[in-house]
Amino acid sequence: MVWDLRGALLKKQEVESARLADFEFRLRARTWRLVAQSVETGLSAADLVSQIALHDDDAISADIIRRCPALDVGALHAAVENCRATARAQLIAEIGDPSPHRLA
Repeated sequence: MVWDLRGALLKKQEVESARLADFEFRLRARTWRLVAQSVETGLSAADLVSQIALHDDDAISADIIRRCPALDVGALHAAVENCRATARAQLIAEIGDPSPHRLA
């Protein structure tokens, strides 16, 4: 029986890609949930989180600004970045660092 190096590398690539995509999705969902809690937008966390499947972050931010014209654009962007850093730290503590695992 011969060990298939190509097959092993393809499998590793699939597993790593899926793991990184999962982390990215969780990061976006948690970021927007934290934004909904920290910024007075009048939108629920469920409203913002449901938009991540349909829009990118810039479009979600633009929609928030359109719905809440009194909200400062700079403050929203700062809140998003702070919430993203918080969400990343929380996820790393919960499920581990998303850095790819190296073959030894």
